[in-house]
Amino acid sequence: MTAKERLPIDLSDDNATLVRSLGYLDYSYRPALATIINTGHDIKVIFKGDAGSLRINGTVYPLKQLHWHTPSEHTIDGRRYDMEVHLVHITPENKIAVVGVLYKVNLIFPDLFLKKLEPFIVAVAATRDQELPIGLVDPNDAACTGCVYYRYMGSLTTPPCTEGVIWTVCKKVRPVYKSQIALLQGAVDADNKMNARPLQPLNNRDVGVFRPLLNLLC
Repeated sequence: MTAKERLPIDLSDDNATLVRSLGYLDYSYRPALATIINTGHDIKVIFKGDAGSLRINGTVYPLKQLHWHTPSEHTIDGRRYDMEVHLVHITPENKIAVVGVLYKVNLIFPDLFLKKLEPFIVAVAATRDQELPIGLVDPNDAACTGCVYYRYMGSLTTPPCTEGVIWTVCKKVRPVYKSQIALLQGAVDADNKMNARPLQPLNNRDVGVFRPLLNLLC
């Protein structure tokens, strides 16, 4: 892996260039049949049907799977959050685009997407590498909810650490219960309860940030 593409990194407006031409995040997700699997490193939802896609520069990236890291892999302005979900999109030509959504512990509001999956996470806690069908799953419940996001080129953060990945990290942070994080951590192998890769140097890479002119709702 080249040093310039190592992940994750710290994201900040100080090291990003404002690029309004990036435009609003262009995704269209839909409920699809899915399975859940405990890899030992993380809990992963794999879409078996058409779960929709993300469009970047005219290329359509179908959504294939999502998984969680605790704590977050990316940091913003040096702050590491409590959880991060990665929505992984892959084209038929194996081009990859990943959207990262950050979470912080909240005493009042849970993550509603995880809430629906809790019984299945419990069910796969004692298994490894066995896919469990979980019916229809709506990825809209895990999608980026804010307008402001960072965009840069990097790699996957887990083996084989494929390079040339388009990364989008949403700046708006979502809520999650501490018990939901504990459920994810309790299901994976003991040495992967904290399964976030250490921060990597920025190495002069180009990071863009999209912020609309009117961002009162972002």
